[in-house]
Amino acid sequence: MHEATADSSVPSAATGADNKWWTLIAVCLGTFMLLLDITIVNVALPKIQDDLHSSFSDLQWVVDAYALTLAALLLTTGALADMYGRRRLYSLGLAIFTVASVLCGVAQGSVMLELSRALQGVGGAIMFAVSLALLAHAFRGKDRGLAFGVWGATTGFAVAVGPVLGGALVSGLSWRFIFFVNLPIGIGSLALTRMRVEESRDPAPRRPDWWGFILFTAGLSSLIYALIEAGLTSFGSTRVVSCFVLAGVLLIGFLIAERYVGDPMFDLSLFRLPTFSGGAIAAFGISASIFSMLLYLTLYLQDLLQYSALQTGLRLVILSGAILVVATIAGRVSSHVPARLLIGPGLLIVGVSLLLMRGLSAGSSWTHLIPGLIVGGVGVGMINPPLASTAVGVVQPHRAGMASGINNTFRQVGIATGIALLGTLFAKRTASDVMSGLAHTPLASNGPQLGGALKSGQIAGYLNHLSPHQKPIAVQVARASFTAGLNEILLVSAIIALVAGALAFVLIRAKDFVAHQPADGAAS
Repeated sequence: MHEATADSSVPSAATGADNKWWTLIAVCLGTFMLLLDITIVNVALPKIQDDLHSSFSDLQWVVDAYALTLAALLLTTGALADMYGRRRLYSLGLAIFTVASVLCGVAQGSVMLELSRALQGVGGAIMFAVSLALLAHAFRGKDRGLAFGVWGATTGFAVAVGPVLGGALVSGLSWRFIFFVNLPIGIGSLALTRMRVEESRDPAPRRPDWWGFILFTAGLSSLIYALIEAGLTSFGSTRVVSCFVLAGVLLIGFLIAERYVGDPMFDLSLFRLPTFSGGAIAAFGISASIFSMLLYLTLYLQDLLQYSALQTGLRLVILSGAILVVATIAGRVSSHVPARLLIGPGLLIVGVSLLLMRGLSAGSSWTHLIPGLIVGGVGVGMINPPLASTAVGVVQPHRAGMASGINNTFRQVGIATGIALLGTLFAKRTASDVMSGLAHTPLASNGPQLGGALKSGQIAGYLNHLSPHQKPIAVQVARASFTAGLNEILLVSAIIALVAGALAFVLIRAKDFVAHQPADGAAS
């Protein structure tokens, strides 16, 4: 995200002292819509899977298509906004996101939904990149702190209310309404932006790094495709290995290009600062662990335990509610407590929470997850407030946009790779356990069908076609296999969080923070 430190205002329809508050409303509405669509989608995925007859990999792409385009475009769209006007780009982002939401809502197949989600990511990247720069331009002094506080509260509220609102819409209407709800919000935000938000741009903007954008997007796409494809075939298949090799070549090419282009998309010199690297690792770690696990916990609650979307959303409030409460407290104490004592331990607590959720068995109920969800909410709540300030606290103000954008990019890369990796490991373990579980039963030849039904969310329909004496066997094996797969990826995600936490604790240092930054005391 790009701080407006040396902006030039452009005369527009927006004049008057009150326009800064209209700017805050417009940005908060757009941010609320954007973040709501991230949290709201998870509880709708099982219904989407059932209605569109989606495969397990299709579900992964519904999430990853959005995260991938968001990660790839975040820094490039920020540079374009500095050149052509932030209000103009924010308006464009709102328009793209709103239109893409309608396309998601009317999707008649998985491919259309995935492409529409990718288009949502384009709009989302623009909005993410520009939102804080608009606030920084509109507000000065104490009012700027207040505006950022309101914006932060909006993000917390969106995360907290997302699962419940999504569950209510899916259960009461249809999964399509989780996208249609964006239409009035998007139109209202767009109208407000055009009428009340003042235009601004950087008088000396950096040029978009098109080579970096192409290499980064292609490399990351190839990596995600290889991870998801490995779940359908194997890690040793020719296609998967070729994609991994291609991803490696492209991403190495990206790093080389960033060293020599005049205005790099990623300023690699920032990574020489241990604290900046620690913040990036933390951003990746939290997304690749607990946030990626939410998809699979949702599938467990709905597909296996047969809870409705609303019932699932209400249960996930345990996590989001704990995040909101603890983040509020952490935000207040972060000016007095070193950031490394919040971010590092927070990730370690997240790792412990994922370990607490392990131990699921065929007979487990959802209450087994409660301690882990509460502890996980505490950990995430500790991390989020100081992580944002850590990203920009180690650089001079004119580099804050780049620093913040890289940190947010690492968040999205974490989601994309986490979803893909955990999904592949889950699919492999589930399929293996189904085959071994049925091996010495009357259903020994039904392993592929049961495994497919389990992954595709069609287990209830599959069971209905079995005879009364076959059904209990299939139910037992399905539940045992699903929970075994879940236990395995809970362990992997816990390891990711624990390693990220340890590295963040070691790397984040007080001496790296820029002395004149307002929040330096917080960041230690």
